Amino acid sequence: MSNNSLQEAHANISNVIYQAALNPHFDKEMIIQVCDASKQNGFAGLCTSLSHLPIARERLGNKSSTKLISVIAFPFGFIPTSNKLKEAEYAIEKGAEELDLVPNYFALKEGNIELFAEEINQISELDIPVRVIIDSNTLLNSSKLSIAIDALIDAGSNGIQIGNGFGSTVTKNQTNHVSKIVNNRCSIKTVGGIKTLNQAIEIIEAGSTYIGTSFGFEITQEQKKKE
Repeated sequence: MSNNSLQEAHANISNVIYQAALNPHFDKEMIIQVCDASKQNGFAGLCTSLSHLPIARERLGNKSSTKLISVIAFPFGFIPTSNKLKEAEYAIEKGAEELDLVPNYFALKEGNIELFAEEINQISELDIPVRVIIDSNTLLNSSKLSIAIDALIDAGSNGIQIGNGFGSTVTKNQTNHVSKIVNNRCSIKTVGGIKTLNQAIEIIEAGSTYIGTSFGFEITQEQKKKE
């Protein structure tokens, strides 16, 4: 999985970029600009909020190779499972093709792996790819990391997202650590402080399948200038 991603990254970094459009202060024109640029650059995905989904779906169109992703319970996951399900159902209704889900960290912290996994399973059963967000500021150095990864994969998640864009930059060592635990069982998206081409390539080399960033356009332009 990572070897294919690395080849794609070197050939065209756009193939592994999930552009973030999660700034709460974006207006409609800004969302449209991000959608147009994502489509033109051929990014693998565009990740946005529930409120921006209708605009993004209309702007990307129904035949775009750029997948439309919605965050669910972002950024902290502090809502009941029933609310997360409603968010997920709304996202699907508005045209989302994948979901980036913030799981029940409290259940994980309390050692209630069954509850942690059951929530992920319920949303995964909505028949749409689900990627579970792992908070890099706490879980990457936690003894529960391996348990969480095993549980979310068994629960039906198609991928893991390392980091949520808050806090420190996710490192290649952290990415490699997660990659070893995942062991090719699902895709990996790494998010957090990736602003340059070298950083992006380094993260893909460390085992990530995709990178999530607000700097997709800058990274793409950097690669084009080197050609």
